[in-house]
Amino acid sequence: MSSRSTGQVRLRQHATLVPVQAGQVPVSVSVGPHGEAIALWSSTADRETLLGSTLSANGVSRPDSTTRAGVAVQVATYSPQVRSVISVPDLALAHCHVQPLPGGRMLLVGARSRRLAEGAENNAVIVDADGTTVRRGALGDGIEYVQTTRSGRIWVGYFDEGVFGGSDGCPPLGAPGIVRFTSRLAPEWHFPDDGVDPIHDCYALNVTGETAWATYYSDFPVVRIAEDTVRSWPGGRTAARALIVDDTRCALIGGYGEHHDRILVGDLDHGHFRRYRLVLPGGRPLPRRSVVIGRGAELHAFVDTTWLRVSLSDLP
Repeated sequence: MSSRSTGQVRLRQHATLVPVQAGQVPVSVSVGPHGEAIALWSSTADRETLLGSTLSANGVSRPDSTTRAGVAVQVATYSPQVRSVISVPDLALAHCHVQPLPGGRMLLVGARSRRLAEGAENNAVIVDADGTTVRRGALGDGIEYVQTTRSGRIWVGYFDEGVFGGSDGCPPLGAPGIVRFTSRLAPEWHFPDDGVDPIHDCYALNVTGETAWATYYSDFPVVRIAEDTVRSWPGGRTAARALIVDDTRCALIGGYGEHHDRILVGDLDHGHFRRYRLVLPGGRPLPRRSVVIGRGAELHAFVDTTWLRVSLSDLP
């Protein structure tokens, strides 16, 4: 890859995510298959519970997989104003990803899952439109990304602890790095273990239609998974925390440390990327705490409750 700095890419403010109830704060935010934003809201005290961690005897802090007691949350869908709200009275999963499923259902997935005597701890629930749990399942530990398709398939990308965290000689559910599940929470496809560089840590995932795109550690190729077939390009050969694509045109967003606001734009077949700096409207710096998510050719950024966007077609 070759790249050079050529200026700024400005995000455009799209909307403000309004809380469902006064005094609520956002716990997590994601983007669905139609480009809608989905936000998980709770009270400030419950947010601390839902994002809790436990200090082990050796002094290592590990994110909790569950809460000590279920807490009340609301899941709101925006497009861009509030379109629907689902109230869940007793969510017991911590560090949740939230994605829509067909029929007005919602999928909530905890990022961590303990290894129990009977197998992996359940860390996924599907609720219907009135908040009633209709299914539970285990999607594995170390979940970095969850994106659903319009048909209800569930793509999951795992970070390194989910890939390498097996015990007793039993590989974890996330060992392939990317796994696709059915809407019944059953695994139906996983990233192949031959012919393609293995995934050590899924750094970015973008699901558009029924096709998934990803980039991963260690060499950071860009891969397309279409009809269960993987095609790989060298990509930017550098870390990115989001990507957007249109055919072979691609933008890789973010990186380590000071490169959190870097955006590389180019064509995968040609291998030449131009470097820009992603900024807020008016040229203000993009905060490190911002959440950036790619869906198809659209980049979504969330800074607190501000929802911003930019399309690949708008980039130089």
